[in-house]
Amino acid sequence: MDATRPTSTTTQPGSSVTSRPAARLVSLDAFRGLTMASMVVVNNPGSWSAVYAPLLHAEWHGWTPTDLIFPFFLFIVGVSATLSKGTMGPWGRILRRTAIIAGLGLLLAGFPRFPLATWRIPGVLQRIALCYLTAVAIYRWMAPRDRTRHLAHAIRLTVWAAVLLLVYWAVMMLVPVPGGGAGNLSPGGDVGAYIDRALMGRHLWRQQTWDPEGLLSTVPAVATTLLGMVTGLWLASGATPQRKVHMLVRAGLVAILVGLAWNIAFPINKNLWTSSFSVFMAGISSSAFAFCYWLVDVKGWRRWAQPFAIYGMNAIAVYVLAGVFATLLGRPWLTGAGGKGLSMKGWVYQNVFAVLGSPRNASLMYALSFVLLLYLVAWVMYRRKWFVRF
Repeated sequence: MDATRPTSTTTQPGSSVTSRPAARLVSLDAFRGLTMASMVVVNNPGSWSAVYAPLLHAEWHGWTPTDLIFPFFLFIVGVSATLSKGTMGPWGRILRRTAIIAGLGLLLAGFPRFPLATWRIPGVLQRIALCYLTAVAIYRWMAPRDRTRHLAHAIRLTVWAAVLLLVYWAVMMLVPVPGGGAGNLSPGGDVGAYIDRALMGRHLWRQQTWDPEGLLSTVPAVATTLLGMVTGLWLASGATPQRKVHMLVRAGLVAILVGLAWNIAFPINKNLWTSSFSVFMAGISSSAFAFCYWLVDVKGWRRWAQPFAIYGMNAIAVYVLAGVFATLLGRPWLTGAGGKGLSMKGWVYQNVFAVLGSPRNASLMYALSFVLLLYLVAWVMYRRKWFVRF
């Protein structure tokens, strides 16, 4: 996604790689890059049996710091879409971007063997693509004729987000599942999982009975994206930077409180992307981004943010490379003890990192080295002015 103020870019003919825009919201790039680096850390431990608890998702109800990552991404998609001229550009470009992002997600899900019988259809990039397309459609539909009326536009988008969250809550709690009744929020027992099994059969993630990126739970994820768009409209307003920061923090605190209150009736749950989870995480996203915006774009303290901004300028490319590298490194290329297959990752972890510290520290060091490897790739792309756009 573009993380630009409404400025022009220079595109090489016949290429999806563009030169750097003239002006960027550096804090948004940094926030995106920090989120991407966090994703790489939690997805690539040296050993899944030795991971610090905050670096794991909540098993079901509740949340951990790791559960912040995906909502942050969707919030950022909303902010950057609002600040991009492409959002109000030709529908062909929007549809092409959606198809490419979803297509990359499908390729990662099948890579390298592409098993047709169990090829997972939902996924992270697929959800991002659906949320982007739906949120942009609502954004354009709700846009006032006078494009400078940011407040009116923001109110309409907020109402849409609220309606989506309330409808999802009602469906999840009131619509009965055959053989299970209504309001069943157990793993695989909710109405969303039932719909996914009916439509996609074995092409799901968890034992082919449910999927954390299922179709129905994409509805509240769209609301998360819309709330990011509301933030983007506020950033594009004529308010002073200090007032923008204050309002983002206040709105974030209100959303956090609403999410916590809603948690009593509809538990915070990332796998179900419950309405309480959506509001709660949007509140944390708003507050965290407000701090980043204040630090980087208001106070001008950018040196610390530069590595993260470099990561964030090619976020989709880094995400895809992370998935490809992790898959290739995890394949059994070598022969270990007893003639068993040993992956390159396993060999490196056992012979380099496992001897440096306790299992959890060694596992974390491996993950951090993976972050540095991908940063080198992102840095080379940045130096050569390769910025992948769709």
